[in-house]
Amino acid sequence: MTLLERLVAFPTVCRHDNLELIDWLAATLTEAGARVEIVPGDEPGRAGLIASVGPDRPDGLVLSAHSDVVPVEGQPWTTDPFCLTEADGKLFGRGSSDMKGFLACAVTAIRDAAARPSLARPLHLAVSYDEEIGCVGVHSLLRRLREREFAAAGCVVGEPTGLRVAVAHKGKVAARITCHGQAAHSANPALGRNAILMASHMISEIEAIQADMIANGRQDAMFETPHNTAQVGLISGGVALNIVPDLCNVDFEMRLLPGDASDVWIERLRRQAERVQCEFPGGRIEIEVINAYPGLKAETGSATGALVLAAAGRNDVVTVGFGTEAGLFQEKLGLDTIICGPGSIDRAHKADEYVTRGELAGCERFLSKLVDALV
Repeated sequence: MTLLERLVAFPTVCRHDNLELIDWLAATLTEAGARVEIVPGDEPGRAGLIASVGPDRPDGLVLSAHSDVVPVEGQPWTTDPFCLTEADGKLFGRGSSDMKGFLACAVTAIRDAAARPSLARPLHLAVSYDEEIGCVGVHSLLRRLREREFAAAGCVVGEPTGLRVAVAHKGKVAARITCHGQAAHSANPALGRNAILMASHMISEIEAIQADMIANGRQDAMFETPHNTAQVGLISGGVALNIVPDLCNVDFEMRLLPGDASDVWIERLRRQAERVQCEFPGGRIEIEVINAYPGLKAETGSATGALVLAAAGRNDVVTVGFGTEAGLFQEKLGLDTIICGPGSIDRAHKADEYVTRGELAGCERFLSKLVDALV
């Protein structure tokens, strides 16, 4: 059974246990000669992992991957999503492109590095969980690395970029507005406080924030959408047409340019909530940040950037529209972080997700060249 075949067979859907995969990975890496630490997660049944080979020095390179995948329920798969299936050079399976293909290549790179007695700088592998629900699982791993006073020269996050070298993406804040009203019979709605109407005022403010971001906010031409964005994605409220609703939830997100914080916008929504509560006496509005991760903007002229460009055989860089853990490695550990991995994000999260044999072979060559640079 190939490494990728074994990894895909673990149904590590986000919000579910991943310990079986982590234990197997720890045993596999230990057998290869790596120093391995399993890092318990903040949620039961989940853990991260850090593995290292080579000398104990602060100038090594980190390869970063997440172990979780998105759910498959309701998708029209034509193969078993947790059984790697090959057809015409394509390897089908959940996570094959995002991002167990890179993880398999990274394990091969650790084995390669461990077999080189001339390795002068260390190679590390960091594996997280629950990346797919807002990069929430990497925090316990980063805390542990800070406790160890971990240092490295750089980090490569192997999200699927088609082995293009990505140096930037936006950050994200996901939040929930909960409007508490007062139920009443719809025959006399004045006796109640309509939570959905309260929510509509909050949604209007989010719309105004979006307009402000476009008209007056910072712009960065590196990104396809060059400004910050705010949008409402989910609304739930009410139980029956003849009842004034006493509860309404609004989930929204903001995608922010690297370096921009959400504080000013969240505070603006809190001020709006105060105004709405005055308009609906007895009503109450709560605003809760569900999760957040920072954007990434790497220094393109850095040593890590030059190393990754050379190993990937590229002379240009790109930005990506999706979020990753890269900004957290940059922000929390101060690592010079780049995104580069096999596969395509266009195939991720869909039925019949796949990575090609050629893409995996290209990634193995890329990582082998990175290992060469550590000798």
